[in-house]
Amino acid sequence: MGFRIFMLIVVLLIPLTMLLFGWLFFRRTPKEINYVFGYRTKRSMRNEETWKFANQYFGKVWYLCGLLSAPLSVIAMAIVFEKGTETMSTVGFIITMIQTIPLVGAMISTEIALKKNFDENGRRK
Repeated sequence: MGFRIFMLIVVLLIPLTMLLFGWLFFRRTPKEINYVFGYRTKRSMRNEETWKFANQYFGKVWYLCGLLSAPLSVIAMAIVFEKGTETMSTVGFIITMIQTIPLVGAMISTEIALKKNFDENGRRK
């Protein structure tokens, strides 16, 4: 039973991280451009406007992905909860690999949105 609970917790790490940090970036955007906390890329750190836009956009995407993937992950793990530990491990691994798609995809979509809304100098188009 302990292993099954452990696997459920492991599978929820990515969605819960996306929920927490997505909410933080969207609702409590870091006030100043910094190299420690926030969505930090060359394009997002051009000026205050690109910083705020990128963090809010990225946060919203991560939050929504976390909202969607958390219950789906729990449902998938519930389906195999009574199966053997090998099956549960395999399913947990597959779920975690699938969860990395929106984890990284949010960065790609944020960069595309920045490029679409701002020029190379960080001025709105």
